[in-house]
Amino acid sequence: MIGSFNGSDVYTPEDMPDIDYLIITHNHWDHLDYKTVMKLKPQVGKVITGLGTAADLEYWGFDPKKITELDWFEQTVPDTGFVVTATPGRHFNGRNTKRNQTLWCSFVLQTPSKKIFIGGDSGYDTHFAKIGADYGPFDLALLECGQYNKSWKYIHMMPEQTAQAAIDLKAKNLMPVHWGKFALSLHAWDEPIERVTKEANRLSIPLVHPMIGETVDLDEFGPTTEWWKGIN
Repeated sequence: MIGSFNGSDVYTPEDMPDIDYLIITHNHWDHLDYKTVMKLKPQVGKVITGLGTAADLEYWGFDPKKITELDWFEQTVPDTGFVVTATPGRHFNGRNTKRNQTLWCSFVLQTPSKKIFIGGDSGYDTHFAKIGADYGPFDLALLECGQYNKSWKYIHMMPEQTAQAAIDLKAKNLMPVHWGKFALSLHAWDEPIERVTKEANRLSIPLVHPMIGETVDLDEFGPTTEWWKGIN
């Protein structure tokens, strides 16, 4: 079972608003949880994911017409002015004993006014610079910075690499994600955000770090408080 850090369950699926596009980067349990997606199902407009993931969703009763599967570098236009492109990551897939039966992805989301990179899970590699050159610059990059270990460095970035990946992507703002929720490694819950903040400040990368469930204004990020300070 995947455990969560104390206090991280204050925001639940019932608290979430309607979802126009549910983007699923890969099918690991912490990204595709049955109970969670079933609670969200009535309020999801469209699902965009990598090859093979639709099989689970369709088995769980999702309408196949609402699901779009993409291979790396494939695009879909879910609505006028919106383009979603699947891009590579350095990770793996698997829910039980078999691995890599479905595709893991990152995604480029182009809206009428913004370009956003959704990183999913990935080790650091040259693909970030390639994506930045081909699709950047980005207004915002969502990149994982937590649940790392030196033994897993090829599938999960260290926090300092997260900051460098934002530079490679030509991102104007970085939102560190994948920290402070599930306890999948041995580090303290706030170590990832402390480390990535220190490195981002050194590299002059603007950070966006909302609390779980906090709304982010994509037109005006503004200064955000280091809310985790002083929390045990």
